Amino acid sequence: MHPYNTPKKRIGNQRGAALVMFALLLIVMLGFVALAIDLSHLFVVTNELQNAADAGALAAARVLYTPDGTAINTGANQVGHDAAEANRSEKVAVEVNWTGGNSGDVERGHWSFATRTFTPNDSLAPFNLWDHTTAELDLDVNFINAVRVKTRRDQTPAASYFAGVLGFDEFKLTRDAVAYIGFAGTLAPEEVDQPIAICKESILNEAGEYNCNIGRMINSGNKPGTSNTGGWTNFSQPCETASVPTVDPLVCGTGNPEAITYGQGMGAVGGMQDVVFQHLEACANLATTMTPWKLTLPVVECPGNNVSNCPRIVGAVTLWIVWIQRDNDPHYNQVPWRMGGWSSTTVDGQARWGEFVDYFKLKNVDGTPAPWDAKSIYFLPDCNPHGPAGRSGGENFGILAKIPVLVE
Repeated sequence: MHPYNTPKKRIGNQRGAALVMFALLLIVMLGFVALAIDLSHLFVVTNELQNAADAGALAAARVLYTPDGTAINTGANQVGHDAAEANRSEKVAVEVNWTGGNSGDVERGHWSFATRTFTPNDSLAPFNLWDHTTAELDLDVNFINAVRVKTRRDQTPAASYFAGVLGFDEFKLTRDAVAYIGFAGTLAPEEVDQPIAICKESILNEAGEYNCNIGRMINSGNKPGTSNTGGWTNFSQPCETASVPTVDPLVCGTGNPEAITYGQGMGAVGGMQDVVFQHLEACANLATTMTPWKLTLPVVECPGNNVSNCPRIVGAVTLWIVWIQRDNDPHYNQVPWRMGGWSSTTVDGQARWGEFVDYFKLKNVDGTPAPWDAKSIYFLPDCNPHGPAGRSGGENFGILAKIPVLVE
């Protein structure tokens, strides 16, 4: 046996090797701890930047359109910039590189759900919502419906606590958010006017596009050919029976007393409610004013040409009621002589009704000219831009939402 290779010497060598391994493992463990601390710190910073971007995008999208919905608001970019910069990251103001216009870190543009992309667009022209399906609008980059805001920590990068030993002294960070203003998906209290639900099928053309150029009629009688364009509602969610005691107090009132959520059922009923109809006619007073009555009403699904007791609400529409006929009048004695921009000197009531129908382009659901019927409401969807209402999430019936949602 070699005098230097004793068991006692081998044990000492093993202890030395163990100490070296322990030191190396300690360094690795400390590195992981340092990495965890820095990652946690960066997570907090990026979360604060994201909150700032979210706030800016939502604030800008909420004012993307003018209050009456007729034009793009160029001041939306400034609102988004100010809202984002009002936030802090590690008690330091976030950076938003925008000095004006529609470039830089605050951009108006179009968001597509189909492609999940945002396309900047500085167009200021309002987009005609009629004669377009929701899917078509989703792919049209000229339909301005979103704002993107970016926030940064470039001038004041996030500091590194321990990663500096690896050469990372600071981190420049960027986050962005896109807020989308779509079609009304919820309705706040009093955003619809009367307890009438309009059938979705009556205001879409054969291509499924919102069409405001053809008038319709609501007939609450028993004629299958004219009974599927609307019904009465008490706005209840979850659905409660829409009876006279629950519907009549809402006529000529202030509108829906509670918020309405799209995609859910809403208490409704087809058929005639004489008391309700009489009160609605008196409220409209069209025979005296000779002025169309502008209303915003909920839109529901009516499969099978029938208003169910709990139809699903899918949107809201603004329309003009041009006549309400309560009585049975086979001799056309009550046909109006004047309404809005239309007037007639034709003595024959039936011929005068034909002129009225032609002027307002009133059609039955089967495409024929709207007949002169008792218990009927004749209406024309509005072709003008409308003030935003409700929260984004509905289908296109000509009304943009007021409250945006984050999509990225």
